[in-house]
Amino acid sequence: MDSDLKSLRIDRNRKQTGEPAGWAKWWIIGGVALFLIAAGNLIYSKWTAATPVDVYRVQLPRAGSSASAGAEGSRNVILNATGYIVAHHKIQVASKVLGKVAWIGVDKGDFVKEGQVLARLEDDEYRAQLQQATGNLQNLQAKLAELENGSRPQEIAASKSNWEVAKADLENARINLERVRQLVAAKVSPQQQLDDATGRYDSQKARVDSLEKTYDLVRVGPRKEQMDAVRGQIEQAKGLVAFNQTQLSNTVIKAPSTGTVLERAVEKGEFITTSFVGERGAKGYVVSLADLKDLQVELDINQNDFRKLNSKQKGVIVTDAFPDKKYDGVIDEISPEANRQKATVQVKVKVLTPDEFMRPEMNASVAFHEEGSGSGSSASGPSNPAIYIPAAAAKDGKVLLLVNGKAVERKLKLGPTSSQGVRVEEGLIGGEDIILNPPAEVKDGAKVERKK
Repeated sequence: MDSDLKSLRIDRNRKQTGEPAGWAKWWIIGGVALFLIAAGNLIYSKWTAATPVDVYRVQLPRAGSSASAGAEGSRNVILNATGYIVAHHKIQVASKVLGKVAWIGVDKGDFVKEGQVLARLEDDEYRAQLQQATGNLQNLQAKLAELENGSRPQEIAASKSNWEVAKADLENARINLERVRQLVAAKVSPQQQLDDATGRYDSQKARVDSLEKTYDLVRVGPRKEQMDAVRGQIEQAKGLVAFNQTQLSNTVIKAPSTGTVLERAVEKGEFITTSFVGERGAKGYVVSLADLKDLQVELDINQNDFRKLNSKQKGVIVTDAFPDKKYDGVIDEISPEANRQKATVQVKVKVLTPDEFMRPEMNASVAFHEEGSGSGSSASGPSNPAIYIPAAAAKDGKVLLLVNGKAVERKLKLGPTSSQGVRVEEGLIGGEDIILNPPAEVKDGAKVERKK
C-alpha cells in the first residue's frame, strides 16, 4: 500500500506541459498592450476629429440698394477674421532703483498725463549717500581753493623768520669753530673739541639750506601738478554727486507718457527690484499704461487666406460686447514671419475711431472688403444695409460661426423673415461663415471643418 500511495503523489518540480514558456508570456502581454494603444488612438482620433459642416457666407447688400437686389448688389467681403483688441503701445512702468514703496497715487483705470507722479519709494538711504558725496566734494573744493590762493603773508613771514634765525645760529657756530681751531693749533684744547665744533657747524649749515628752500616754496606756492590732481578728484566727486542725485530722483516714479492705467502691480510697503523677479517676491514694475486712443485688433490669419490681404487694406471692426457698433479699420502691421505651429500670419488692424466702448483684450471681428468696395461702417452712413441669413442657420436667436477651425457661438438680434431669409438687426457685419443645420454634437468651441 505504501509503495502504491507514493506512486500517486504529484511532483511539483515537474514542468507542466500545457503552461506556455516565459518568452511566450511577454509576447502575449506586448500584443495586448499594442492592441490597447491602437484602439485608444483610434478612439481619440475619432473623438477629436473635426466634424464636417455646411457653411454659408453672410452677404451684405450695398447701402441704398433694395433688399430684392440680392447678391448682385452685395458688398464683396473677401475675409472675416476674429481676434483680440490690443493697445498699440503698452508700457510697464518700472523703477530704476531698488526700494520699498512709500506711496502710490494711481489706481486701475485712472487717466494720467506724461510726467505725473505715480509712486514714491523710501529715499532715506539715497539722501544719506547724496549728503556724503556732497560733503566730500566741498572738502576737495576747499582744498583746491587753498592751493590756488597760495601761502598767506603770515606763513611767508614765519618761514622767513625761521630762516633768519638759522642763519644767525650758523654764524655763531662758525665763530665758535674758528676759536676752537685756534686753541687746538696752540695745543690748548684737545682735537675732540675741534671735531665737535665742526659737526655743529655742518649741521647748522644744512638746516639753513633746508629752511631757505622751504621759504622759497612758501613764497612761490604749490605746484601746478598738485592742483591738477585735486581738480581731477573734484571731477570724480561731482560725478558721484550727480549719480546720487539721479538715484534720489529715481525714487519718484513718473508716467513716461499720457495714457490709462491698465494694471496697478504694487501696494504700499512692497519691494521694487530691478533684477530677477520671483513669483511671490519683489515686483519688477509699478503699473502698466496704454493709450486707449491708439488701439489695434490682433488677428492670426490662416496662411491659405493670407494672400487675400495686402498692406493698408480696410475693414469693418465689430466687438462681441457691442455688436451694434461698427468701426473703420485699416491694416497697420503685418508680421514679417509666420507662426510655424499654428500655420498663421499675425496681422494688426488699426482702429481709426476708437471710443470708450473699446477695451484691450476684448474679442473683435474684422470683415475685410475688396479694394474699391469701400468699408465705411454703418455707424457713419445715412442708411443701415440689411443682412439676411438662412432660417436654418439661426436657432433661439443664436448662430454658430466657423472661425479658425472651431465653432463659435454668437447671439443675434433678429428681425422679420422674408423670401431673402431672416433679417439680422445686430450681431453680424457680413463676411462671416455660418454653420447651417449644425449637428447636435457641435457646440460652442467644437472642432469643425467645411464639407468638401
